Parts: sequence; C-alpha cells; structure tokens
Amino acid sequence: MPDTFLDETKPENRFARAREAQSAALLEDYAEMIGDLIEELGEARVADIAKRMGVSQPTATKSVARLKREGLATSRPYRGIFLTEEGTALATRVRARHRTVVEFLIKMGVPEDIAELDAEGIEHHVSQVTLTVFEKVVADDKGD
Repeated sequence: MPDTFLDETKPENRFARAREAQSAALLEDYAEMIGDLIEELGEARVADIAKRMGVSQPTATKSVARLKREGLATSRPYRGIFLTEEGTALATRVRARHRTVVEFLIKMGVPEDIAELDAEGIEHHVSQVTLTVFEKVVADDKGD
C-alpha cells in the first residue's frame, strides 16, 4: 500500500489529501501496533491489539481484516496476527516518520509528552516535502 499522502501523483486538493491520509492512517496505526506487539511478545493477538488501540475486539478484527485484504498481514489459526514483508516495511516507515516528527517538535520547543501525542496526528498528514525538511532540521541539530 503506497503512502498516498506522500504520493506526488495524487490530487493536490487539500481536502482529498486529508481524506486519503485519514484512510491510510488507520492501516498505518494498526501495522505499527502489530509490529510493536510482535517485537515485544513474538506475535500480536486481536485482544492485545484492541486493548492497546483502545477499541473493541470487533473493531480490531475489522481493521485486521482490512490489513489482510491489503496484503499487509496474515493470521494463523489459534495464533496471532503477523505482518507480511510489505506490512513490516510499512510499520518501519511509519515508526521512522513518527520519530522524525517527534524529534522535530521537541527541537521546536514542544515538551516531549506533548510532542509524542501531537505526532500521532501530524505523522499521517505530513507531505514528503515537509518530512524531508523535518529530517534536515533534526539531522542538523544532531550535527552540532
């Protein structure tokens, strides 16, 4: 699944971009959470996903089904949910984008706890152009 909000071939209409980013954000959040749970526990179960995401198990099941339809996740009977290679790559990109936004916000003077919360929304709507600037600012800071 491409990062539609970063895709320069998509409509420049800001409302269309926002809707696309919102749709992609849910999948990205679930892929990231599944990746985190796999790293922490060795697998991700729907109950654990639902608890960490603060949603009901049917809601988590529906989102996991969408991940599977998109080719981002698989499941095994009586086992957990696992990310495909594409799903793992997505989770890695999302995690890196999140860290960049957090580090940028902190550099701008935002307290770390607030930067973490704000990054959850910003990370899904930031363009590649803006993200590249954030990365440069953060990298310049590390070079000092």
